[in-house]
Amino acid sequence: DFLSELLERTYYSVIQIEEHMVKGAKSLNLSIGEIHLIEAVAKGQEEGKTISELSEMQSISLPSVTLAINKLVKKGYVVKNKSPQDGRVVNVTLTKRGQKVNNVHQHFHKLMIASVTDALSQEELDAMVKGIVKLNEFLEKKAEKVEK
Repeated sequence: DFLSELLERTYYSVIQIEEHMVKGAKSLNLSIGEIHLIEAVAKGQEEGKTISELSEMQSISLPSVTLAINKLVKKGYVVKNKSPQDGRVVNVTLTKRGQKVNNVHQHFHKLMIASVTDALSQEELDAMVKGIVKLNEFLEKKAEKVEK
């Protein structure tokens, strides 16, 4: 089916471009998974994100997130700080270096979205958004079943 093939090609193209960007920036010494983890940390930048929150956001086990965050600390992209409200809670925040990586990654996403949306009428954009929302709802439901 054409739509199925198109979605698959789009998915793999995005992954391929992201991986190419990572390989092109060897000085970063990051995997695409680490970049996505940096992106998740950025979503709670003011107060930071806990390891549990990151685990849930990324659908990755707690031990795996802990290991990945410790690597990112060593590489200088994130820091871990005890919460001022509860000393037992550790919040992860980005360093300036981590913020820079996230900004570049977000810029790529903005360019990708603009390349599509700039060529659409408002009606076409509304229809595309509605379709993507429905697709995302379906995928999230399937992902929940896989996790259980």
